Amino acid sequence: MTNQTLEAPRPVLVVDFGAQYAQLIARRVREAGVYSELVPHTITAAEVLAKKPLGLVLSGGPSSVYAEGAPTFDDSIFELGIPTFGICYGFQVMAQALGGVVGHTGDREYGATDVVLSNTADAILQGQPVEQNVWMSHGDAVQQAPEGFEVLASTAVTPVAAFGSKERRMYGVQWHPEVKHSDHGQALLENFLRFIADIPAEWNAENVIEDQVARIRAQVGDGKVICGLSGGVDSAVAAALVHRAVGDQLTCVFVDHGLLRQGEREQVEVDYVASTGVRLVTVDAREKFLTALQGVTDPETKRKIIGREFIRTFEEAEAQLVAEAAESDGSPIRFLVQGTLYPDVVESGGGSGTANIKSHHNVGGLPEDLTFELVEPLRTLFKDEVREIGRQLGLPEVIVSRQPFPGPGLGIRIIGEVTEDRLETLRAADAIAREELTAAGLDAEIWQCPVVLLADVRSVGVQGDGRTYGHPIVLRPVSSEDAMTADWTRLPYDVLARISNKITNQVPDVNRVVLDVTSKPPGTIEWE
Repeated sequence: MTNQTLEAPRPVLVVDFGAQYAQLIARRVREAGVYSELVPHTITAAEVLAKKPLGLVLSGGPSSVYAEGAPTFDDSIFELGIPTFGICYGFQVMAQALGGVVGHTGDREYGATDVVLSNTADAILQGQPVEQNVWMSHGDAVQQAPEGFEVLASTAVTPVAAFGSKERRMYGVQWHPEVKHSDHGQALLENFLRFIADIPAEWNAENVIEDQVARIRAQVGDGKVICGLSGGVDSAVAAALVHRAVGDQLTCVFVDHGLLRQGEREQVEVDYVASTGVRLVTVDAREKFLTALQGVTDPETKRKIIGREFIRTFEEAEAQLVAEAAESDGSPIRFLVQGTLYPDVVESGGGSGTANIKSHHNVGGLPEDLTFELVEPLRTLFKDEVREIGRQLGLPEVIVSRQPFPGPGLGIRIIGEVTEDRLETLRAADAIAREELTAAGLDAEIWQCPVVLLADVRSVGVQGDGRTYGHPIVLRPVSSEDAMTADWTRLPYDVLARISNKITNQVPDVNRVVLDVTSKPPGTIEWE
């Protein structure tokens, strides 16, 4: 094992003031070819300096800057000389801290709003039309810009809709450039990154691969590595990256825990192995997992049981692999590859100021006595970045473009106890939904479509000439860019009708199909 230390890329820090779109801002910075990290508004000046950021972006938020309990900020950060861009609430925080005036005018702006730029010669506004449509969401407003700052935009009711100081390299806007409803928002953000912060566009899939390969080699050295393949894009790309770095030191293990969808085992054993040449061992642990889940209905308990059994299965596979491999020198397998993504880290409470929205075996459900050292090459990446890296690594499109599927599998898509009969019911319904969505050419339009079995709920129905008392199936099609926020997908009625008819006709014990039309927030994508 080498002790080589690789310096992390210098980030643009996105300061989260509780905004719905804070993660989206971080994603937009990445799209501009610049590495970004989310940090809480409680970060101190010393903590900022320790990260050596190339720039700061202050997010929006639901509060008033002068309200009791509003998110605060270490104002001394503004004196560090770091290029800074404020958005909505972050714009107002900056204005107030630097001597401007923020007030409640009584004039609110929500949704599409016309804005007029007053100085398109400024570097941050170059290439922007004087009149444009942007997305607003505010009740308070900056009434006076700080001294030395030029007012750069206004609306019919907001005279100070943007300001900036070229000398201090500090700018802000009242609107939300990160959302696509703002016509030139991404260009505005890129102008800040390029011309104000002077950051080159060097964050791309090729550089990420090169960096991660070096990091994996530095961490693993000549040690042996084990990786669990689930059939999903995350584990597939993580394994491919590690294989690129250490080759035959890696053994992939596919655990059939009995919580898979139809055809997933075959896809891993045939398609993935054929495309990568990775050594694969399949472990049939269906009975083990079902026994451990017997009688369990609490979703967090399910996740932790699945995570625990997953790790235990790996430990057993490690012992067997070392014992059976004739060429083995008997040294243990010390490293475990996980396909943890950045949204997993954020939503699992991976930092001060974040909420523990979910836990699973990628982040929150690992046993305390874990004997492996984790290798997480995707931990800083969003899903679409992972897909692009997979393509660069030569993985087949059928794997790279696969819709997200949770690590705990169908175990968290059954509301109630997990049993073999219920799994078979859900598999059949899920296969019908996937088949019809593919046939309708809708795979590219939705982020994913969880199919949920309400196993503890029964409803009255009529099938044939008899009265039934069957389970409902829930369809949860959602559209998203990175799973941080999502909206339910407006599928064509005829497609929904075909899915419903086939499920109720072909899947025993199901007599009702319902559609989940909840956005995220307030609901999560998965039900459990």
